[in-house]
Amino acid sequence: MPFRYFGFAKTVLVALVLATTPLFVINIILNQFAESRALEEMQSMGQVSVHRAEEAITTTVSLLQRLDRDNVQTCAAEDRAIYEQLIIEYGMIDAIGMVDASGQRMCIIPDRELTAEVVLPPLRTDGPLVGIGMLERQYLGARAAVVSWDLKNENRLFAEVTPSVIAMDPGPEYLRSYRRTELRLGDNLLWYSVGGYTSEESDPSKMLSVDVASELYPLIATVKAPVSAAIQVVQQLKVIAAAACAGIALLFVAIGVWYSWRPESEANDEFVAAIRNGEFIPYYQPVMDIETKRVRGCEVLMRWRRPNGMIVSPGQFMAYAEANGHIFDMTRHMMRVSSEEVGKLYGENPDFKLSINLFAGHFLDREIVADIKSIFENSEISYQQIVVEVTERYPLEDMDLARKIMAEMQALGVRVALDDVGTGHGGMAYLQKLGVDIIKIDKMFIDSISSDDNSTTIVDSMVELADNLGMGIIAEGVEEEEQIDRLMELGVTAAQGYYFAQPMPAKEFIEFAERIEDEARERARIAAEAAAAEQAAAEAAMSEAAA
Repeated sequence: MPFRYFGFAKTVLVALVLATTPLFVINIILNQFAESRALEEMQSMGQVSVHRAEEAITTTVSLLQRLDRDNVQTCAAEDRAIYEQLIIEYGMIDAIGMVDASGQRMCIIPDRELTAEVVLPPLRTDGPLVGIGMLERQYLGARAAVVSWDLKNENRLFAEVTPSVIAMDPGPEYLRSYRRTELRLGDNLLWYSVGGYTSEESDPSKMLSVDVASELYPLIATVKAPVSAAIQVVQQLKVIAAAACAGIALLFVAIGVWYSWRPESEANDEFVAAIRNGEFIPYYQPVMDIETKRVRGCEVLMRWRRPNGMIVSPGQFMAYAEANGHIFDMTRHMMRVSSEEVGKLYGENPDFKLSINLFAGHFLDREIVADIKSIFENSEISYQQIVVEVTERYPLEDMDLARKIMAEMQALGVRVALDDVGTGHGGMAYLQKLGVDIIKIDKMFIDSISSDDNSTTIVDSMVELADNLGMGIIAEGVEEEEQIDRLMELGVTAAQGYYFAQPMPAKEFIEFAERIEDEARERARIAAEAAAAEQAAAEAAMSEAAA
């Protein structure tokens, strides 16, 4: 009997250790994770502020250099007209003018009353060609910047940069409510600040701080936040962990038994069986022309249809498929099935595009090129109708090899699209090095495009970039008519999202595409009849007048 009591006591003791030790460790890990994540977010917030400021300065300096090079250097009427045209062309510029050696305005466009106010420091013979200063005018915590260019004739050209260029508030909500971001120029000259948190009289051990310096200009962004704000993101997890303390020992035992009974290979075998049984199927989301209201094609999205008919979204299995190498067979299966299901539709509509999602692992060898050739070589879907999408969310391990593989695809006629632009690792490097044909604007920017000036500015910049690089552009995640109107104003003509249609099986997509095309032909017929009637009426009026 005493041995039984001893065994029971030992079991209870072990259970208590198993319950409290993980809880203690979890709290430490969660705190470290929260601080690490907050520092990463703060670093990203600082980088966004610095990058926006660098772009504004670089663009403005280039503009002033161009004026100098083109000999537009006076306050004469013809030069003032050029200044006015450039202000209209460059949305970030509020005004352009000239100052004398003392820093007083000689002229400014748009016309303002010229006062004795000094807007730039006096000219120095050994001073730099480019000068940067601040004005008192503010917007959402940002001051208007003034950038000057020395003409080497005692005068300087200058441009006033609108505060809204950098008046942004990036970052997750749990930090934005408590942090303070400051962007300073040169010797502690404040350009932009947002947030009310201050570190004065605070314990340094209880606050987080990140400095991000520009490599191009004397700019530094400082982001500060209390540790307590970072901890909020894991607070609920801590509560759950504490509530589960009493049963954690049982949980560990259950997990141990489960793992010992069910080997890792069993889950993998189930996944392989699902691939073999064709449980992974393509769904098709239409891509629309928002001007003509016609179908441009579709994006092929993967779904897992279980034997009981339940549809599983890719978020629940895609990471596992990629990590275990199953994604290659699954992608080949998607291409084969889509070729069979919508091949006839695409054969009848040679302008339709079929977008296929690839992941970073596809660009580590040329097998994907061979797959595309073997599947579509004799298909009704031509190479020219295929678009492969590579996401920016996950980094490509070998950029040079990836570029070569994409070039092989493009040589066949396949187009390459960069998905999730602005949300991931690649940024400008992907656009510069990969030679993509299409960029897709991520849903996070589209969601607020009709209400947030920052999102509008970002999308506008993407459109301008795509135009300059000769690339197509598609907006993702469109759900509201206001977003359609805003996109059309910005020059975006292709979009996809629930506003048009959600992803659907092949039969529904084919019916959708045929219905949209029928409606387009009917609109064209009505328009043609109206034009013919108008022409006939005009001819009749002319005949009557001649008589």
